[in-house]
Amino acid sequence: MAFKRDKKEEEDGNGGNPYQNLEKTSVLQEARTFNDTPVNPRKCTHILTKILYMINQGEQLGTAEATETFFAMTKLFQSRDIILRRMVYLGIKELSGIAEDVIIVTSSLTKDMTGKEDTYRAAAIRALCSITDVSMLQTIERYMKQAIVDKNPGISSAALVSCLHLCKNTSATDIVKRSLNEIQEALNSDNVMVQYHALGLLFHIRKTDRLAVTKLVAKLTKINMKSPFAVCMLIRMACKLLEEETIPRSESPLFEFVESCIRHKSETVVYEAAHAIVHLSGTGARHLAPAVSVLQLFCSSAKPTLRFAAVRTLNKVAMEHPSTVTACNLDLENLISDSNRSVATLAITTLLKTGAEASVDRLMKQIATFVNEISDEFKIVVVQAIRALCSKFPRKHTVLMNFLSGMLREEGGLEYKASIADTIIAIIEENPEAKEIGLAHLCEFIEDCEHTSLTVRILHLLGKEGPRTKQPSRFIRFIYNRVILEGAVVRAAAVGAMAKYAANCAMLHDSIKVLLKRCCLDVDDEVRDRATFYSQLLSSNNRQLITDYLSEPMHVSLPVLEKTCQDYVLNPTKERINLSELPVDIVVKNISQEPTRKQNVDNAVKPVEVTVENVDGQKLPSLIGLDAGKLFCSSEPSMLTEPETEYVVRCIKHIFNHHLVLQFEITNTLDDQILEDISVALDVSEGFQYLNEFKCPSIKYQETGNVYVYLKFPDDSVDAIASFTAKMKFIVKDCDPLTGEVQDDGYQEDYRLEDVEMTLKDQMLKVKVGNWDSLWEEAKSVCFEVQETFALPLTSGGLSDTVSQIISFLGMAASNNSENVHPPNKSSHIVNLAGMMRGNCKVLAQAKLALSENSVTIQLTVRSMDERVAELVVSTLD
Repeated sequence: MAFKRDKKEEEDGNGGNPYQNLEKTSVLQEARTFNDTPVNPRKCTHILTKILYMINQGEQLGTAEATETFFAMTKLFQSRDIILRRMVYLGIKELSGIAEDVIIVTSSLTKDMTGKEDTYRAAAIRALCSITDVSMLQTIERYMKQAIVDKNPGISSAALVSCLHLCKNTSATDIVKRSLNEIQEALNSDNVMVQYHALGLLFHIRKTDRLAVTKLVAKLTKINMKSPFAVCMLIRMACKLLEEETIPRSESPLFEFVESCIRHKSETVVYEAAHAIVHLSGTGARHLAPAVSVLQLFCSSAKPTLRFAAVRTLNKVAMEHPSTVTACNLDLENLISDSNRSVATLAITTLLKTGAEASVDRLMKQIATFVNEISDEFKIVVVQAIRALCSKFPRKHTVLMNFLSGMLREEGGLEYKASIADTIIAIIEENPEAKEIGLAHLCEFIEDCEHTSLTVRILHLLGKEGPRTKQPSRFIRFIYNRVILEGAVVRAAAVGAMAKYAANCAMLHDSIKVLLKRCCLDVDDEVRDRATFYSQLLSSNNRQLITDYLSEPMHVSLPVLEKTCQDYVLNPTKERINLSELPVDIVVKNISQEPTRKQNVDNAVKPVEVTVENVDGQKLPSLIGLDAGKLFCSSEPSMLTEPETEYVVRCIKHIFNHHLVLQFEITNTLDDQILEDISVALDVSEGFQYLNEFKCPSIKYQETGNVYVYLKFPDDSVDAIASFTAKMKFIVKDCDPLTGEVQDDGYQEDYRLEDVEMTLKDQMLKVKVGNWDSLWEEAKSVCFEVQETFALPLTSGGLSDTVSQIISFLGMAASNNSENVHPPNKSSHIVNLAGMMRGNCKVLAQAKLALSENSVTIQLTVRSMDERVAELVVSTLD
């Protein structure tokens, strides 16, 4: 009868959420009931529930309102009702961050915490720790120690978790550390949650001390922990240490422990171990095999959660090691018909990565039967699998493109639609045969596309690729429709796309000029200005201007251009802005207009945008009047100390043609010290000349200061590869951690830093070129060429890892998408590189890679106008 009554109430509109339409004023008015005598537990519990519901729904209480409610709530300690008391504890925790003078309930909470009523104690501990600050923590320290080792597991866990929350305050951590003996005792508890929470707290206390963490993990891996949750945390701790190890996996006792957990009796631990092995960097196929075998068993589990976890992890493995997952193909085939569509989707996308070309059509048909039933998140997984498939089997582009086109027409969010468009664009760029059909599908999509940003991106692509197709006229109608039917942003993009068409397609030149003139009457300023500009440009018949602004526009770095314009406005007496002197984001293809081959190479190779971290590198020399010229580039920050040490130091190298500025970022992590008169002493390598130093006057706790050291590169030498020993010098003054007041005159201190390495990549700008092949051929007759053959050890990542290493060592940019190795298991590969060495010396390089049994053979060829630069680049891999 009760069920029927409830159902009838819902139908009458009286059921549902009773707290849905609460008003803050009326609820706070009801809170005055807390002052009534005697206390009505049931009524007060209901009112407290309303207050907590409002707060958790985002309702903001003022300080005065919260304080009044808090003090009224303290009257409820008179009641011994268990439910009401627990609600009071929750109310204290929620209001402690808003109300004032909350410490007034400390004595009541301490009494409940140390009382005999176990029902109160755990909740009282949590509430007390939420209102306790560092100054009061010592008064309850003894009680917390007793609670940590309490026989009641609920009380022990509450104390451990509360200590973990207290450790968010650095000052409180030192007090919590005094309870290490009690935490160690809790770690030996038979209760699974107590042991888990004790390990979590212990790791949090020691996480900044790598040696202490290593000892803790080494000790715990040798004992049999009863809590599967604690073992899972121990696996994660071991993996964190494994990532920092340099010894081979087969020789590591930590990896041996993680591998042994695959045979644990708990399924949670088994999956955690398999997941950890799969995600460890540098893990080869031999080490992956046990983890994959376990995941294969989970694929046939009766539990949906295990099946989902297993197939999702196998999906990740298949991205880098498809051959390893091939053994699971039969089990994955069985999961295609799984009732859980998420599992089925992951199974099919994994098969797409591991299967043969002949199975693609069948798998795509199976996906089509239920793709509309899955969420956008898993649809994106399908799209990503198709993208990888197109690279693996380029001849299947028609089938895959048609499938993506169908997905584009279905309902979905922006992220999902953007992933499809990105995939089609990537396929078009990788596979010229797919260009025509890909653009046709995108044109159909923008007819009904509601996402402005996505439409604009597709219009840009059409303007760039459309004129290069066999039938360019078939796409112009779709572009012009956007001018008629869409908003101002899309109309402006469509005008630009049409102008590019006119510049690159002679047969449509005149008809597009007519369309652009119509757009000159548009009501929107941006659209009208663009149309007028492009019309005038096309009517000028000046091929050079049309090339520079439409066919192959100069992509000037916008941040640098903006800053240059601002400087010119502030100082109009300066020289006129010369765009050719500004750095560019992308180096465009070189247009041949009767130049010499040397000019082709010289003009086409231009640097990528200069990025300067944390400081305006152009203004650095002016600090002390150094005439260094324009900034060439700035390096990525390199650590000169461990991240967890008392002083954290990073070095950024700012490179000029003849000068070097070393910026040392120094952070003080000690709350009881202030550093003053900070400098960095360098042992300068031969040839380098020390010029000056800019010291940092003072660095307080958690503050970062900068020291600058100015050097000059060796004269008449491009070989500036060097290493400088560094030492930080400063005056230490002890201070009060709470007030920051200095307590003494200080003393001189020296702090040894890691060596500052000056490498080739620090002095090399990455350069993107669109016509690398033609530049390489032209450079053959006008540049010096140096060639050398090397052998590098084969890593678990195969050729992909070696390619990444070469790009990193040389500091150059890969061209023609040659940084990607497709398919990943291929046995040979060619990387095309371009860069600009300090002194504006252009460099082109080609690395030919071939796999052997245990190594990768590399033939590196470098071409440059300066023979010394070419030799230096080759010697970097030696």
